[in-house]
Amino acid sequence: MHIKQNISLKPYNTFGIDVNAKYFVSVSNIEDLIDVLKLENHPNKLLLGGGSNMLLTKDFDGLVIHINLKGIEIISKGDQNQGVTIKVNAGENWHEFVLWCLKNDFGGIENLSLIPGNVGTAPIQNIGAYGVELKDVFESCEALSLDSKSIKTFSKEDCKFGYRNSVFKNTERGKHIITSVTFKLTKQSHKLNINYGAITSELNKMGVKAPTIQDVSKAVIFIRESKLPNPKEIGNSGSFFKNPVISKDLFNQLQDNFEDIPSYAVSEDEVKVPAGWLIEKAGFKGKRFGDYGIHKKQALVLVNYGNANGEDIVKLSKLIQKTIKRLFNVSIEAEVNII
Repeated sequence: MHIKQNISLKPYNTFGIDVNAKYFVSVSNIEDLIDVLKLENHPNKLLLGGGSNMLLTKDFDGLVIHINLKGIEIISKGDQNQGVTIKVNAGENWHEFVLWCLKNDFGGIENLSLIPGNVGTAPIQNIGAYGVELKDVFESCEALSLDSKSIKTFSKEDCKFGYRNSVFKNTERGKHIITSVTFKLTKQSHKLNINYGAITSELNKMGVKAPTIQDVSKAVIFIRESKLPNPKEIGNSGSFFKNPVISKDLFNQLQDNFEDIPSYAVSEDEVKVPAGWLIEKAGFKGKRFGDYGIHKKQALVLVNYGNANGEDIVKLSKLIQKTIKRLFNVSIEAEVNII
C-alpha cells in the first residue's frame, strides 16, 4: 500500500474531469482498507470506486481511497430450480461480471449489460435497465462500517431498495463501504425479460426466435451502444437524471397538451415519465456549449467533449431542471453524485 501525492483523477472518473487529489491510495484488500481509514493524519477522505456515477467539480484537498477489491466466488450451486449464489468483490467491473455470468450461463443480469461502474456501487443506487433492477437478483451485501471498522451484512430487506435508491443513499449514507455483493442467479431455466424498450424488436432484427440470455445481452449492448456514448471516447456518466414519478392527475394534464408523452405505470396513482423525453421535448437534445453539452442521440446524457470542468456540467444540469419545471411542472433529480 503506497500513498501517492498530487494525482490526477481524470482516469478514475468516466466524465473525464481533470481534477487532482492531494493524496491517493488504491486498496486491494480489506485489511489495507481498514488501515487507511484509521489514518488520523488524513482526516479528509473520499471513497472512489469505478467513478461512473459521480461528477467531480474541484480538486480534492485530502486522501482519495480507490476501492480495488477483486474476486468472484461461487458460494452455492444447487439444482436447476435453486439457481446459483455468487459473491463478488466491490472492485470488480460490473460489465465484466455480466460477461462472466453469460459465459457460465448464469441468468438474471443480462438486461444490465454495459452499465458502467463497479459492483460495489451497484446496490447504492439499485442500478437498473430494460425492466430489470439489481434488487431482482440481490441476495445480500457486506459493508465495512466507517465507525466501528467491522463488517456488517445487509439483506435485501435491510437495503430498502427503491427506484435508483437504497438505504445507502438515505439513513446509511456515508456510514459504510460496500466490500462485496452476493447475487442469486438462475441456471438453465432462465426467465427472460424482453418486453421493455426495443429488446424484442432488436432480437427480431437479429433473426432470433428462441432467445438465450446471451442473445438478450447482445441486443441490449447494441441498443445501448447505438444511443449512449462510450465514456472512453466522450466523457459522460450515463443517465444524468432519474426518470420522474408523477401523479396520474399531472400526467393527464400533460397528456392534454402532449399526446405523445410516454409513461410506465408505477401504482394506481402514479406513473413514471422518461426524463429523456422531457429534455428532448424542451429542445436540449444535441445542444453543445463549447466543451460540454447534451448528447446528440440521448437527451439523458450530459457529456464532456474534451476539457469541460465539473461546474460547467452542474450549470447545464440546473438549466435543464429549471426549464423542465417551467415547461411541464415536473421536477427531475440528478442521478449522478456531485462532489
